[in-house]
Amino acid sequence: MQSFRRLKVWERAHRLTLEVYEAVGEFPRDERFGLKGQLQRAAMSIGANIAEGCGRQTDRELVGFLQIAMGSASEVEYELLLARDLALLDSTAYARLARDVVEVKRMLASLLVALRKRGRRKVSQ
Repeated sequence: MQSFRRLKVWERAHRLTLEVYEAVGEFPRDERFGLKGQLQRAAMSIGANIAEGCGRQTDRELVGFLQIAMGSASEVEYELLLARDLALLDSTAYARLARDVVEVKRMLASLLVALRKRGRRKVSQ
């Protein structure tokens, strides 16, 4: 078990969530329970799953939650594209958020690789 707050990927995912909340604040009121709410939930899910995985006892459990976080990040990536195509996000905001979510996905992928390597070393010892 480790503190999620010490992970750079959690810090970046948290910042992304705050950025998403800020960006969707401009969405029309009728999107409150549609794309706006879904984007907020998916963005929040990234950091929440990292935190939950850190609270588990084994790397294997952590890996499972990181994979869920990766799925949520992919969901955010698509929903941002949809918001742009529906003219709910301007191109500048979309480009910034899309770049940020890709960065989080890269960080998650790197952490997953490191944890899997560490797990294989433990098994072979």
